[in-house]
Amino acid sequence: MHLTSRADSSLSLVSSSQVIWAETKTQWAYNELQEAQYLFQSLIRYRQHKTRSRSCEFVIFLKLRTNFAEAMALRSISRRFGSRVLSYRSSSVASLHSHATSFGFQQVKEEEKRKLVGNVFSNVASSYDIMNDVMSGGLHRLWKERLVGKLSPFAGMKHLDVAGGTGDVAFRIFDAVNSVKRRALRKVDEDSLEETQIYVCDINPNMLNVGKQRAAERGLGDNKSLVWVEGDAEALSFDDNSMDGYTIAFGIRNVTHIEKALAEAYRVLKRGGRFLCLELSHVDIPVFKDVYDLYSFKVIPNLGELIAGDRESYQYLVESIRRFPPQEKFATMIADAGFEKVEYENLVGGVVAIHSAIKL
Repeated sequence: MHLTSRADSSLSLVSSSQVIWAETKTQWAYNELQEAQYLFQSLIRYRQHKTRSRSCEFVIFLKLRTNFAEAMALRSISRRFGSRVLSYRSSSVASLHSHATSFGFQQVKEEEKRKLVGNVFSNVASSYDIMNDVMSGGLHRLWKERLVGKLSPFAGMKHLDVAGGTGDVAFRIFDAVNSVKRRALRKVDEDSLEETQIYVCDINPNMLNVGKQRAAERGLGDNKSLVWVEGDAEALSFDDNSMDGYTIAFGIRNVTHIEKALAEAYRVLKRGGRFLCLELSHVDIPVFKDVYDLYSFKVIPNLGELIAGDRESYQYLVESIRRFPPQEKFATMIADAGFEKVEYENLVGGVVAIHSAIKL
């Protein structure tokens, strides 16, 4: 929840510089409280862990104490300016739509999230794949290969890749279908290959433009098997029971209503169709989790600023991961959408997870 830059009438007695300082410190303290709450939950999980480490508990306790102490800046603001800043913030909260949603650690109106997420991906579109390489050390390529391997693409299939604007997953599916070895094993004819259609659906036109450019560079600019579609994961334009497969990689945590996106995935898949989701997830391994959190919050935003010139978008990235449901909870949401045989596989200790399911 951002405090607006203009001063409310209740702050009229405070100088503009004091107002800016107060708003900045209030937002900063709010973020610290959010992280402190997350750390507190982590501490509880460690205490419940059968093989908990006292040293790990102590590290998390120190981090929690630091965050809580920093969050006390909110109290100092309240004492200095009375209740004016806090009441101003409360009025901002009250002005939110009754159905607020998260944008990273912030709460925003549902109708605003789509625009905010759109801005993030418009800003990072040109450097998206480079940043994926840098942040993951190139591992994202192996994760996507694993995703496509679980899909088992076949000639003549109708496949939908959602939030796949740059084409990274779609190109892998296309290559798998057209693999000489795969074709020889399955005795695929050219007619079946021509019937293959891989729809790349993304809500952001800038991401789609990057994908189309990459397709042209691969000599696939006019290939009829690749179809680029601007569309919303929560309201797909495809017919019921029309797809053999559905993939979404690093995209579902950005939608406003995950349940709607899952319901749409179920709707467009044929009976026997396969759902696969690759997403950044939650690490529960002691010590490694602390290292991962440190890397996420301290390193990734700095890399975003250095390479993409955009710190804020990558700050949102690491915050959105923490707000995404844990693996078991997400698996339950997939099952609730109607899917059967729901499974997930953790990679790199849960840094990412691949959830899979079938529509029966």
